[in-house]
Amino acid sequence: MKKWIIILVLVGMLGWAVYDFVIDDNSKDTAQGFSADENTESEKTFGLEEGDMAPDFELQTLDGETVKLSDFRGEKVLLNFWATWCPPCRSEMPDMQKFHEEYDATILAVNLTETEASKENVQAFLDEYGVTFTVLTDEDSEIATLYNASALPTSYLINSKGEVHNIAIGPLNYDMMVQAFEEME
Repeated sequence: MKKWIIILVLVGMLGWAVYDFVIDDNSKDTAQGFSADENTESEKTFGLEEGDMAPDFELQTLDGETVKLSDFRGEKVLLNFWATWCPPCRSEMPDMQKFHEEYDATILAVNLTETEASKENVQAFLDEYGVTFTVLTDEDSEIATLYNASALPTSYLINSKGEVHNIAIGPLNYDMMVQAFEEME
């Protein structure tokens, strides 16, 4: 009886080790798909990369004004995808407002409106944080999907030629914004 228990435990451990080895190998293969030094065809078709032209889009502000990304061609643009319920998004807003004020930077903050309780909540958030830069509503997340902004916040720094200069997943602080804008054309 003890012999069978030992055999079952060993077989279970061996099975777990094989499973763990296979899963680790698969996750390494997936991670390599995002490697900067390998440029396979499948990588080029996944989302946007630095150097790509930023896709144009048209969205509305909370006031109903229509804004197109191409309206800002010739300017450096910080395109930020965010939501009011996202703690990292909330934490970067004061720095983003400061950056907008001190550098007269063009910021297009795309709110994932379909994930919000209401547009009124979004407006209350903007009022609370004193946000004066352009906030756009992506009511069906079409533009977030176009830009592959699956994590929030996600920011695209777009140079004056309309090219994606940098992609940042996670909150940006003031110094990061300044540095990125100074590096861009």
